[in-house]
Amino acid sequence: MGVIKRQGIKNTIAVYIGLAIGFLNLIVIQPYFLSKEELGLTRLLYSFSLVVAMFVPLGIGNATTRFFPVFKNIDKKHHGYFGFMLLFPLIGFALTSLVILLMKDFIFHQYMKESPMFLAFFQYVFPLIFCISFISVISIYCNANFKSTIPTYVNDIGVRLMTIAVVSIYYLKWINLDQFILSFVGIYVIQLLILLAYVFLFDKPGIKIDWVTFKEKKFFRLISYGLLLWFASVASIGLKYFDSIVMGKYMALSFVGIYTVVAFVSTIIEAPLNAFDKIASAKIAFAWEEKNMKEIDDIYYKSSLYMFIIGGFLFINVNANIRDLLSFLPEGYQSAWMVVVILSIAALYNMATGLNAAILFTSEKYKWGAGLLITLAILAIILQNVFIPLFGMNGAATATALSSFFYNTMLLWYVHKHFKLMPFTNENLKVLFTIIGLGIIGFLLPSFENKLLAIAFKSAFLSLAYFFVIYRLKIAMELQEIVFGFFRRKEL
Repeated sequence: MGVIKRQGIKNTIAVYIGLAIGFLNLIVIQPYFLSKEELGLTRLLYSFSLVVAMFVPLGIGNATTRFFPVFKNIDKKHHGYFGFMLLFPLIGFALTSLVILLMKDFIFHQYMKESPMFLAFFQYVFPLIFCISFISVISIYCNANFKSTIPTYVNDIGVRLMTIAVVSIYYLKWINLDQFILSFVGIYVIQLLILLAYVFLFDKPGIKIDWVTFKEKKFFRLISYGLLLWFASVASIGLKYFDSIVMGKYMALSFVGIYTVVAFVSTIIEAPLNAFDKIASAKIAFAWEEKNMKEIDDIYYKSSLYMFIIGGFLFINVNANIRDLLSFLPEGYQSAWMVVVILSIAALYNMATGLNAAILFTSEKYKWGAGLLITLAILAIILQNVFIPLFGMNGAATATALSSFFYNTMLLWYVHKHFKLMPFTNENLKVLFTIIGLGIIGFLLPSFENKLLAIAFKSAFLSLAYFFVIYRLKIAMELQEIVFGFFRRKEL
C-alpha cells in the first residue's frame, strides 16, 4: 500500500486543487462570463467528443492496465510497448472519423431543433476526439508506470487554469466566438503535448515494436481483452456524459449549461476515489499477476471504508449548503438544486463500494465486467431518453443515478460471488448511520440572510460533528493515524 498511499495522497491533493479551480471556473466565472447557450455549447462539444473518443483506442487503455506488467522491462524499453499502444488510437481515429462523416446527416437531425449552435461548430469535434483519445491512452501508460501524479496535475489543474484564461479573454471581447471555440480545442492540444513530453522524460520509451517478444507473450490475448472492453470503456466514461448529450436533443442549450454547472458540484464527492483508482488499479493488476489475494483484499477493504468516510463528509457539507451556494449564481440556476442531491447520493454509493471495478477488470473474469458495462450503457441511454422528456434536468440526474446504482450493485455482488471479497464491515455501518443522522440535521439547519455566513456556520458545525463522531467511534484507526501523523510532521 506504500506506493498507493503516496501517489493516492498526491493525486487527491491535485484533484482537490483542481476542483477548487473548477469550482471557481464553473460556479463563479463561466455562469457570468458566458451565456447559458455558450456554456452549453462547450459542454456538448466536449461531452460528445469524449464519448466518441472512448471508442478510438480500441480498448488498448484497459489492456495496458491489465497486461503492461507482462511487458515491463526498462532495459529493453518495454519491448516497444509504447509504440504498439499508439497504433490503436491512430487506427481507431481513422475508423471513427469515417463513421461520423457517414452518420453526419443523422446526427444533425437529432440536434437541429434544440441545439443548432452545436451543429455550427460541429467540425471541432474531430480535433477534440483525436486529442482526448490520445490523452486517455498516454495517461493510462503513466498510471501503469506508477507515474500518475503529473498527468493528474495537468488534467485537473492545468486544463482548468487554461480554460479560465480562454473564457476570460473571450469575456473581454479580445476574441470572437469562433476564436474562443478554437482556443478551447487548443487547450487539449497543449495537454497532449505536455503528456507526450513527460513520458519521454521519465521513461524514454521504445517506439520500435519487438514483435518477437509480443508473439511470445501471446499478444492476441491482449488484443482480444482490449477489444472486448472497447464498448465497455464507453459506458464507464459515458455514464457521466450521456446526460448532457441526450439533454441537447430534448432541451435547449441553456438547460445543458445550467445542468453542467450544478452537476459539477456532485463530482466533488467522488473525486478522491478517482484519484485513488489511478494508481490502485495498476497495483491490483500486479497483485493478480503475483496471485496475492491478501493484498487485493486489503486494498478493497481500505478503499471502501476510507472513501466512504471521506465521501460522507463531503456529501453532508455539499447537500447542506447547495441551496445557499446556488443563490450566488444568475437567475435560473437555483431551481436545479435537486440535481445535486440526486447525483451526490449516487456518488456516495460509488465511493462506498470502493475499487470493485478495478478488481474485476484486472482479473481473469474481466469478460463479465465488460458485459456489465455494455448493459449499463444501454440502460443509461434508455433511461435518459425516458426520464429527460418527463422530468427535464431532474430526470437526467435520476437516470444517471439509477444506472450508477445498478452498475455498482452488480459489481459488488459479482466480486463477492467469484472472489469471496466483501469490503463492508460494522465500521461501514457506523459511517452510514453517521451520514444519515448528520445529513438530516444539515438539511434542516436554518439559513441566514447572509449566505456566506450561513455556509460557513453549517460547514463548521457539520464538519466538527462528523469528525467527532468518527473519532469517538474509533472508525478507521489507521486513517486517523495517517492524518494525525501528517499534522505532527507539520508541527516539527
